Amino acid sequence: MVSNNQNLAQNEREPFLFGDGARILDIRNDLVFKAVFIRDTSMSRAALSDLISTLIKRNVAVETIVVKEPSTDFPMHKKFRYDITCRSEDGKLVNVELAFHDIDEDLGMAEYFVFKLFLGEDTQDIDEFYANVKDTYQISIMDQKSYYPDRSLTHTFQLCDAKTKISLNGNIRIITLELEKADAIIDKPAEEMTNIERWAAYFQYLTDESKREKIMKIINREKGIATATKILCQITEDDKEYALLTSLMKGELKV
Repeated sequence: MVSNNQNLAQNEREPFLFGDGARILDIRNDLVFKAVFIRDTSMSRAALSDLISTLIKRNVAVETIVVKEPSTDFPMHKKFRYDITCRSEDGKLVNVELAFHDIDEDLGMAEYFVFKLFLGEDTQDIDEFYANVKDTYQISIMDQKSYYPDRSLTHTFQLCDAKTKISLNGNIRIITLELEKADAIIDKPAEEMTNIERWAAYFQYLTDESKREKIMKIINREKGIATATKILCQITEDDKEYALLTSLMKGELKV
């Protein structure tokens, strides 16, 4: 979550260990991401809630998820999108649209999707609607290249005056996370990383055997990441995604 008081060594949870040489599915892949974060279980909800809370810097709990497969209207977009309803600590509902981005995709699509989600609210009682309009976030995770020239892992965009930079303080935010920039922080001690840095390093280096020791330290320090990893390692033949994921691991399928 937003707090930096993460699972420390003295906590009761047992340290998590991968087997030597274990092959691990890439959690950035759509099928794997769905299998871990989008299940209708308390563990998946907890892991996704932690990820979203970290990125929007606001503690929320996931309530509902709508998975949107690639639309034929946008042939350049090949990734799944997730419309997620969350509830904040003060009881308010929050809308989140989350997606990974292909290397050739125009990031301007994020603006389209966040406004589409924002305008999709029920406006039958217009007075009540304006008084209770939901905060809406679009989270774009870029996993194949960097988009901006600085070294910041994340950027948050909102409506503001172009000249003075005074914010409108509206209900819409677009948040980007550039995983390529995790190379600048992967050598930091896990205990000195921020929550966002741990998640970025986890996504980027989970399958990199040369970084396995560091990833293990991150997993055992961050509760949400530990929960996601536990789900990943519990995928069995009984899961409907198992055959696809097995083919993916063997290199027989590329998504």
